[in-house]
Amino acid sequence: MKRFLAVALLAAASSAPALAAETAAAPDSALKAAIANPARTPDNVKRDVHRHPYETLTFFGIKPTMTVVELSPGGGWYTEILAPYLRDNGKLIAAGATPESKTPNVAKSGERFKARLDANPAVYGKVQLGAFEPGNGVFNYAAKGSADMVLTFRNLHNWAAGGDEKLKALLASVHTALKPGGVFGVVEHRLPASKPQDATASSGYMHEAYVIKLVESAGFKLAAKSEVNANPKDTADHKNGVWALPPTYANKDEDRAKYAAIGESDRMTLKFVKQ
Repeated sequence: MKRFLAVALLAAASSAPALAAETAAAPDSALKAAIANPARTPDNVKRDVHRHPYETLTFFGIKPTMTVVELSPGGGWYTEILAPYLRDNGKLIAAGATPESKTPNVAKSGERFKARLDANPAVYGKVQLGAFEPGNGVFNYAAKGSADMVLTFRNLHNWAAGGDEKLKALLASVHTALKPGGVFGVVEHRLPASKPQDATASSGYMHEAYVIKLVESAGFKLAAKSEVNANPKDTADHKNGVWALPPTYANKDEDRAKYAAIGESDRMTLKFVKQ
């Protein structure tokens, strides 16, 4: 099993980052049960080997009593896990496209996501929907200071296409939604520091140092980072960018075996705390 080291960046007397000793946390049986839930989509379960949901969520410090916001849940890969985990004692806010959006294609996406939730009330019946549309400047998903944790998985590169001002606005909304000391967990495709990143992150990859600087400029402090989602096989220089890799296979049958052998992208996993 892949292990990870959390790099603690809390201020020390020398002001230099210190490597935190690994501590043995008590197993989260509720989270393990949510990941093992037979209601999960089989194709999604196959991605566990690449996405490490248990290790990732425990690294962020999730607890079943928390109010958690998932930004841009997309097809609901993590929603399948978070919804049953938080159902009884916490709250999950899925913040993304909603049927009420004034933009037709966004509204259709919201309708599809809501239909999926409505089809299985035993799992998703308590999920709260919130409007999160960075492209339209809509950030209506959580009351000020109400969330214990905000999570986003492989989305930051999409938002970068909107420019710095929209990025700053969405990060400000995250800061506002979180309680003091609340956690902002980020998983993102990682671009090697030796390779250039364009302003819109068009390859889908981003520099880790850039992401850290961006989020910290919004009033957060990097508390720790993990290599749990690292993939040294990924060179991040593929035709059609990160989408050449599974599960998208943007190049279709071209070099498919090569990309399958690489697996999913190399990813940074960063834990920020609201200051």
